[in-house]
Amino acid sequence: MIEIPPGAYARPGTSLDFKTGTWRVERPVHDRRAAPCHAACPAGEDAQAYLAKVENGDLRGAWETIVAANPMPAITGRVCHHPCESACNRGHYDETITIHGVERFLGDEALREHWDYPVSAPAPDAPRMAVVGSGPAGLAAAYHLLREGCRVTLIEAMPVAGGTMRTAIPHYRLPPAVLDQELDRILALPGIDFRPATLLGRDVSLQELQSEHQGLFLGPGRRKGREWSADFAVPGDLHTGLQLLETWVAEGTIPQQPKSVAIVGGGNTAVDLARVLRRQGVEQVHLISHQRIPAPGVPQDDAMRATYREVSQAIEEGVTIHEHRGVRRLILRGERVVGMELVHMKKLADADGRLHRVAFEGTEVVLHVEHVIPAIGQDVDALGFEGLVERGQIRVESWWGELKKHPGVFSGGDARGDHGTVSEAVGDGRRAALGMLRRLAGQSLEPGAPPEPIPYGELNIHYFESAPAAHEPVLPAAQRLGNEEIEGGLDGRAVRHEAHRCLSCGDCLACDNCWTLCPDQSVLKTREVAIDGSNYVFDYDYCKGCGICAHECPTGYIRMIPD
Repeated sequence: MIEIPPGAYARPGTSLDFKTGTWRVERPVHDRRAAPCHAACPAGEDAQAYLAKVENGDLRGAWETIVAANPMPAITGRVCHHPCESACNRGHYDETITIHGVERFLGDEALREHWDYPVSAPAPDAPRMAVVGSGPAGLAAAYHLLREGCRVTLIEAMPVAGGTMRTAIPHYRLPPAVLDQELDRILALPGIDFRPATLLGRDVSLQELQSEHQGLFLGPGRRKGREWSADFAVPGDLHTGLQLLETWVAEGTIPQQPKSVAIVGGGNTAVDLARVLRRQGVEQVHLISHQRIPAPGVPQDDAMRATYREVSQAIEEGVTIHEHRGVRRLILRGERVVGMELVHMKKLADADGRLHRVAFEGTEVVLHVEHVIPAIGQDVDALGFEGLVERGQIRVESWWGELKKHPGVFSGGDARGDHGTVSEAVGDGRRAALGMLRRLAGQSLEPGAPPEPIPYGELNIHYFESAPAAHEPVLPAAQRLGNEEIEGGLDGRAVRHEAHRCLSCGDCLACDNCWTLCPDQSVLKTREVAIDGSNYVFDYDYCKGCGICAHECPTGYIRMIPD
């Protein structure tokens, strides 16, 4: 044993000779992982990234982060079912972050300030791509093709753009002025050749589009009503829910106002139609659904397809929902409905474990109504699509949206059958645009998947304080009489509050914990952002792999891996 005499000291720099990194069996690494909000967003938005920019006061940068994925945040901030909030890790701590409120604020701010999209005009000899349909899927596909340097021909059967965003979403959810401003800005981008009132199969054919363009995207929507009957009985005045919703949204009136109406279906069209009827003075509006009212704890496969927020507001407005009910038969007087027999239905497993809807005998009840409206879904009109439509939909590969039987042709949105929301359509258009470019470059389309989110259990929440969420003002049910927008927006102060509440899941918070708490000073702070996106680098010559930095990282951005 070496004895150190009193007063001895080490010369400067001698500790550098002892490279304690050789003791290490694990080493820390920076591993940026997706926040759950990002993984859950159908449009592909990275909410954690734009919330960070909001907290730093960079509102325009936050908006540009959104429109890198979604060109219409003022719209989706209002109508999206925001699964990002359902997935938000903050919900395990106190309340989820009001992400859609921040998105809407940034979208509205861009409209007010006339922020230009970060998109350049394509070169005169850039590839030309064709997009059929100017709903959310078609608009997103056109926008992202333009972002990647392509010229786009966008054809639309109707006189104006928007698809069902314009024709079927009530004005109290999406004001026409907001829709017009958002879409006009997209259509005005240099490189988009918008051709309204151009019907596929009448004014132009698929063969013409394919011969004149180097890629093709189909986003026609689903507007053809499905046949419906109850025990083969069909009322003489039967119309589908989407047909009536489109008419009443456009005209704002009901030609013949009944006192009581039953709507069969549990999707957004059914709920929107029910709320429009109540606003037009129909005293009794009944919604008949095989599923349950969506709510926390209700299994997703047994919940109505309509969003919880919209269903809750419909109930507040006087809509009566009959869950787990089916229509056994109609009671007719001549060809007019005077009532309907309902029966309790529920999913039960058969001998093979498969679930089927089963009607319970003896649970029949009679509901007296004057009108019945089926809102059970729509199909794609096959006109002009020449064999591409199967059973009312266009079948595609799930990630890129390429048609299974027609390589090089892509589709998305309502047409594909399994996606029925605006945000899902936006995501379809974005991925399809990227897939079209990969095909153009001769690259293969590998199966994609959403990023793997970081779980709540890998965060260190001891470094965060509880704070209530900011919620938008909502018009009281008694005042929802016309087309007044029901939900107001967050103000700037509330938006900054929500950004501050973000846990920055899986990303560097630049909190300095790793730098200040490392016992060996083997975490070095950088002047500029490092190559991995952090503000720190590890000096592995002296890092013993104790793991303090990883344990004390609030966001789970540092992980220990075997060395």
